[in-house]
Order: sequence, then C-alpha cells, then structure tokens
Amino acid sequence: MEIVRVPVLSDNYSWLVHDADSGATIVVDPGEAQPVLDAAAARGWTIDAIWTTHWHPDHVGGNAGVVAATGATVIGPEAERAKIGALDRGVAEGDTVAIGAHEARVMHVPGHTAGHIAFHLADDAAIFTGDTLFALGCGRLFEGSPEQMFDNFRRYADLPGETRVYCGHEYTQSNGRFALSVEPANEALVARMAEVDRLRAAGEPTVPTTIAQEQATNPFMRATNVGEFKRLREGKDSFRG
Repeated sequence: MEIVRVPVLSDNYSWLVHDADSGATIVVDPGEAQPVLDAAAARGWTIDAIWTTHWHPDHVGGNAGVVAATGATVIGPEAERAKIGALDRGVAEGDTVAIGAHEARVMHVPGHTAGHIAFHLADDAAIFTGDTLFALGCGRLFEGSPEQMFDNFRRYADLPGETRVYCGHEYTQSNGRFALSVEPANEALVARMAEVDRLRAAGEPTVPTTIAQEQATNPFMRATNVGEFKRLREGKDSFRG
C-alpha cells in the first residue's frame, strides 16, 4: 500500500492511498479537488472513494469536484451527514472500510467536531487522524470537551508505537514551540524540534509522525489526567510563541 501526501489550501494535507494489487485508490480529506486529481493522474491512478474524517470545509471542500471527475464514493461520519452533504456511506465507531484487501477500522474521536472519526489500518500500521492528533499537538475543541479529547488520546496512545500518524495539517513547528514551553528540558523534544526547524527551513514536510514519537514529545499525549490535558489545551489556545 502506498500513501502519498498532497498539500492543499494553505497548510492542509490530503492523503492519496493506493493498493497496487487491486488498483484501488482512495483520498482522505480532499480539501480541494484539483491537487488530488492531478497527483492521482500523475501516477496513473483513478480515485475510487473519499474517506472523510469530519465536516469542516478545508477537509471536504474538494469532495464534489473529485466525485464529478471520478464518480468516487464518499464515506464519512454518519453523525455529520447533514453537514457533509453528499455522503454515500455513513460510518461510526467499530465499522470497517476497505481499500483492496486493506481494512480500516473506524474510531469515533469527538472533540474537534462532534462526529469526528479516524481511520485505523492496523495491519498496515497507519492511522488517519484528521484534526484530532497532530504532530506535537492536538486539535482545537470546537464541538466537544477536554474529557472527550483526552479519551481519544488515551486510545491513540494504546496503538503500537510504530503506527504512522497521517494528520490533516502542517502545524508541527508552531505546535513544537508550545511543547517546548511546557517541557523545555525534554531532550527528545529538543532534538525533534531541531529537525522540524531544519525541515521547514528547507520547505519540507514534517508528517507523518508515529505514535512513539508523539508519546515521547507531544505534551497532549503525555498528559496523565483530564485536568492536565485541559490546562494544556487552554494554554495552547492563548499561546503566542
């Protein structure tokens, strides 16, 4: 299985996923259509399905264009059907979706939005977390509570450390500055941020990350209780570093 990062809008990432055995291709969260259509065409791929993590326009804005060009099936959270629009298949916690022989389990991870989901491909050690778990960070709580997001992060922390995390934005550098303000003596974090700064200076991406990296350096993943998590989220909301 091949996963290709496609930059869209100002700082979003959509993800093309291709299974060579079946020839199937899906796209996760196409914020706009043309970049993902172009990236697929350049590889000789045709998009068969769209996997949507949540309803925000920067994650579904390209759905209609991709469907118009390819006839792709739109799969996303049933709880957000009314906000997403044309949803061919609504899914919820515990459901499965597939690309070829590769199966993803749906996780309901509310907080950023009420119906937000993640797609976990356990056998491929990969997870698409949308705007919940970011590299070195955590999504804003627009429609949920710290308790919900803390529970999500405990679930993520239970995944194997080698699991690759494909999130929806290039926020790592700003997230890392906040993380350093929380744990300035965390040597793993200091080293990681030096690499993040190097990559961004060269115009290179910083994701995907891994669960193990986040356990070692992400303050939200390292929070031990809801109160600590809430204080961190409030601190990040007002951070201007």
